[in-house]
Amino acid sequence: MTPDFTFERAAQAQGYSRIAGIDEVGRGPLAGPVTAAAVVLDPENIPEGLNDSKKLTKKARTRLYDEIMQVADVSIAHATVEEIDEHNILRASHLAMLRALEGLKTPADFALIDGNMIPRGLVLPSQTIVKGDSLSQSISAASIMAKICRDCVMLSLAQQHPGYGWETNMGYGSKKHMEALQKLGATPHHRRSFKPVHNILYQE
Repeated sequence: MTPDFTFERAAQAQGYSRIAGIDEVGRGPLAGPVTAAAVVLDPENIPEGLNDSKKLTKKARTRLYDEIMQVADVSIAHATVEEIDEHNILRASHLAMLRALEGLKTPADFALIDGNMIPRGLVLPSQTIVKGDSLSQSISAASIMAKICRDCVMLSLAQQHPGYGWETNMGYGSKKHMEALQKLGATPHHRRSFKPVHNILYQE
């Protein structure tokens, strides 16, 4: 199953013209921000090969990132580690989604959101789609943009904090990351509300 433009066309049939696909990446890692992207595709110029970013090779993601940037209205936004710890990861990912929507060059009039929850505070007409990054081309485009952007953030943080393996695990709790947490302790970029980090910080 590959994503198509069915959901977007249904929204167009209701009279909407600027339909944004929204997706986030980085809910599960122990470190780094959560990142969301909003993408409004041009129906006449949709890049070939769009899919859920997790199903694409790094090479394909990079090619599509460049193509999407050239032909679509793209906005990428984050919620910080502090916001994740203050609210919770779900609320923080929704904040990132709202910020991504707000950052579009021209406002969207309809939102297609990956998942099953509409972010609190979203006033735009919208539709949630479970596994939307595999079904809607706009959401799959957003998943690619968010993934590449967050990976870049983690590569940069990996240079500032070597030893945790962020350049490959992107902040997820890999074996190397867990061992480094035990040995080196937590950085300011670790999510203190996440159990593995919390347990290391506050172990007896």
